[in-house]
Amino acid sequence: MLSLQTDHRQHQLQQQQQQFQLVQVPRVSYNGDQRDDSFVIHSESSLASSNLKLSQSLEPREVDEDVLLALAHQNYKAGNYKHALEHSNAVYERNPLRTDNLLLLGAIYYQLHDFDMCVAKNEEALRIDPHFAECYGNMANAWKEKGNTDLAIRCYLVAIELRPNFADAWSNLASAYMRKGRLNEAAQCCRQALALNPHLVDAHSNLGNLMKAQGLVQEAYNCYAEALRIQPTFAIAWSNLAGLFMEAGDLNRALQYYKEAVKLKPTFPDACLNLGNVYKALGMPQEAIVCYQRALQARPDYAMAFGNLASIYYEQGKLDLAILHYKRAIACDTGFLEAYNNMGNALKDAGKVEEAIHCYHQCLNLQPSHPQALTNLGNIYMEWNMMSAAAQYYNKTLTVTTGLSAPFSNLAVIYKQQGNYADALSCYNEVDPMLALEISRKYAAHCSVVAARYTLPPFSHPSPLPIRGGGRSGRLRVGYVSSDFGNHPLSHLMGSVFGTHNRENIEVFCYALSPNDGTEWRLRIQSEAEHFVDVSSMSADMIARMINDDQIHILVNLNGYTKGARNEIFAMQPAPIQVSYMGFPGTTGASYIHYLVTDEFVSPTRFSHIYSEKLVHLPHCYFVNDYKQKNRDVLDPNCQPKRSDYGLPNDKFIFACFNQLYKMDPEIFTTWCNILKRVPNSAIWFLRFPAAGEMRVRTYAAAQGVQPDQIIFTDVAMKNEHIRRSSLADLFLDTPLCNAHTTGTDILWAGLPMVTLPLEKMATRVAGSLCLATGVGEEMVANSMEEYEEKAVSLALNHSKLQDLTDRLKASRLTCPLFDTARWVKNLERAYYKMWNLYCSGQHPQPFKVTENDSEFPYDR
Repeated sequence: MLSLQTDHRQHQLQQQQQQFQLVQVPRVSYNGDQRDDSFVIHSESSLASSNLKLSQSLEPREVDEDVLLALAHQNYKAGNYKHALEHSNAVYERNPLRTDNLLLLGAIYYQLHDFDMCVAKNEEALRIDPHFAECYGNMANAWKEKGNTDLAIRCYLVAIELRPNFADAWSNLASAYMRKGRLNEAAQCCRQALALNPHLVDAHSNLGNLMKAQGLVQEAYNCYAEALRIQPTFAIAWSNLAGLFMEAGDLNRALQYYKEAVKLKPTFPDACLNLGNVYKALGMPQEAIVCYQRALQARPDYAMAFGNLASIYYEQGKLDLAILHYKRAIACDTGFLEAYNNMGNALKDAGKVEEAIHCYHQCLNLQPSHPQALTNLGNIYMEWNMMSAAAQYYNKTLTVTTGLSAPFSNLAVIYKQQGNYADALSCYNEVDPMLALEISRKYAAHCSVVAARYTLPPFSHPSPLPIRGGGRSGRLRVGYVSSDFGNHPLSHLMGSVFGTHNRENIEVFCYALSPNDGTEWRLRIQSEAEHFVDVSSMSADMIARMINDDQIHILVNLNGYTKGARNEIFAMQPAPIQVSYMGFPGTTGASYIHYLVTDEFVSPTRFSHIYSEKLVHLPHCYFVNDYKQKNRDVLDPNCQPKRSDYGLPNDKFIFACFNQLYKMDPEIFTTWCNILKRVPNSAIWFLRFPAAGEMRVRTYAAAQGVQPDQIIFTDVAMKNEHIRRSSLADLFLDTPLCNAHTTGTDILWAGLPMVTLPLEKMATRVAGSLCLATGVGEEMVANSMEEYEEKAVSLALNHSKLQDLTDRLKASRLTCPLFDTARWVKNLERAYYKMWNLYCSGQHPQPFKVTENDSEFPYDR
């Protein structure tokens, strides 16, 4: 409050520093804490009160000046700034050298938002009295409003140097330091202000804001409460207290306190705005509109109030009103990013697409990395079928943030239409599970449309008769369809499966969607499978007819949504039971795929809602491999490579990640950098997979404070060499968003322990299942990113602990379930017979868990 006394006079300038929060792309809401700048009005006239008593000794000119100055103070105190300016200017005309009047003029101009004139009048006073501390303090407030916080800080410091006990300057300096993020210095200034004046409510409130910024909610509450104890009518403290409860989700308490703030100061625009936000959150839009309008009455150029009004009109479908108010918001603040973006949404919905594009581009001119504007432009171009332009904007979005699902899902659709399955899968792996299911369902529906174009009549399926054994009619006929019978990870892992099936019980058919690549992998499967047919040159309907003619009972899709897949074959439903396995680590979303073969760890029953298929849980691990048959030489201790063979340092602890580089994300890479900084003399070994990623990885690591020699890259090697040299590392670090799958089995067979973090989707949980199936995996599976980091550091720093884990892993390789292919195949056969028996009994597909119990889950009948 302004007090007209012979000493320094002060007025509390109530001002809010806003925080913008985007709730959804089309909507905005604003929240903020009020930070207080104390304004000092210094007067040398002897004015004891507003009831003036004039001294008989004063000259007439002096009487006029004092009366006018008193009137200026009275009007300023009442908030009548224009009348105050008239009286203060009259004093100035009579005596331009009165520094107390120049100080008041500066304060009036500040309240009228003429910050340049505020600075000018304070500078004019300082030319008369260079040691006028209050002028520096008030001028600093103006510089802060003009956005020059550094200059404001310098002015506050000069004011304090001139007058070390200047409590208001200390408090305002704290506010400036907060804007710069210098929180420790801000706290010191607040406490210094309160030491000088324990009743300075501004400082208590500012200290509360500082505590809140540091997450110290109870301390913030205490500060606001103390301010209100000192001055119960302090509206700013009520408003800040309301903000605490609003952020805590206690909207009723927030409503109560914002109402108190507005009651105490009806022209408090920030409290009116935030009261409107509470009403909006409570689903009371009309009350919110009234509050936003009151905020605009108090501050006609309040861009945020216009923006919030527009957002309500947008939600109500009043697009013309929404567009009008977004335009008014922009007129008040030409840098209002969200108003441009949200007006673009309203214009698009109103059918004014060209104008919407212009708005999005205006937003991007101000902030080229604005993710919502980039995504919205991508959406428009996708709707126009301009897929290249759309993909360009979606990819730009993903360089900024991975927090939006639309770019991932829409990019996946674009890549799928272009036949770019690898990139589509990469996008798919980034989206949340329910969205992934939705995308998969769209893919499945598209495959059904393709299948329908062949106009095939429904197929007749084999009779639902139990398998009794004996001869061709006594075996279960299983067909495998894949484009990856060749030099591909699927064949590396499943190479011996097709020949390991028990021919007494299972008749195997392999349908190759790709031509012969001439590799050992293709030749092996071709020679070991009972039936192998190259259908790569055949149309989908011809392949489906062949499968149906072969009277296949169970048809297995080994591709899913990966490169080379021809899912329209399955959409034609040539077999009565159709199964997804191995090629695609996720749901197909297809009603014509009845089962997904997985395991209890990778696809827990509690996550069954994110799969369209019924889950079949194999014992141990669903992920098969062929190492015991194909890569046994890796176990020969006399054939172990040396680090020097690959330029690896002998004296460092070497972490490794041989996953493709696209599987990394900023969070896991930052965690790896933390690990490298915590483990002395350590490095991490990557593959140039692809080579183009090396410089980006090195640059990012350097920015995190990692030394160049801690990042090691080598070229991709042939399969056997890759497995063998994996043992040269000390510990493998997995990527949580998309695990090491084939790579995981590679390194475990090499005897290299790993640390992995399972999440929710199938692709994020495979490595954990691999580890557990070794029998020593509990120590390798983390439950949080923090535990992941601690496990890695603990194992690296405790040599004996890591060596013990490594020794136990190596000892388990020939006996554990993970590498026992014959055992795995028998369990798969148990699953196939269960599927068929359910079908024969007239039951719909249902989830089940396979046990190694011959009576409950027979593998031959």
